[in-house]
Amino acid sequence: MGFSKTFLQRKGLEMEKKPTELKSLKKGGFVLVDDVPCTVTGLDISRPGKHGAAKARLSAVGIFDNIKRITVKPADTRIDVPMIEKRSMQVVSKSSDTIQLMDTEDYAMKEVKAPEFDVAEGDELIVWRWGEGILIKGKK
Repeated sequence: MGFSKTFLQRKGLEMEKKPTELKSLKKGGFVLVDDVPCTVTGLDISRPGKHGAAKARLSAVGIFDNIKRITVKPADTRIDVPMIEKRSMQVVSKSSDTIQLMDTEDYAMKEVKAPEFDVAEGDELIVWRWGEGILIKGKK
C-alpha cells in the first residue's frame, strides 16, 4: 500500500514530512523509506573510516504494509520523517470484511479492511493517517 511521490502528486495529495539527519533517528520513530512511511526497528552506525564518513544501516517496517525495509547511507544524510496524523474516526457501517469510517473532524468517509477486534456501528476508533493510508490502532 506504498504510494510513490508521483502517484500522490497526481492525486493532488500533499503529505507532511520534515527532513532529519539519519543518525538522529530513534528506534520506534517514523521514517520514509522509498516514499513509504515506516517505523524504525534498528539503526546501526559504524565508525568513520580513514577515507570516508560513518555509515548508518537503517532497518524499518512499513506502517501500512508490514514489509521490512533496509537501507544503508552515510550517517549525516538528510532523510524525510512523515508527520503521521493521529485522528478519531467513527464506524458508520460494517460488512463482512470491511468497515466504513467517518472522520470526526472533517467528516471525510473512508472504507478500510475490518480490524481483528470487534467493532460495532457508532464505535469511535483511534487511527493513524498519512495520505490515503489508514491504520486502525484501537477503540477510543
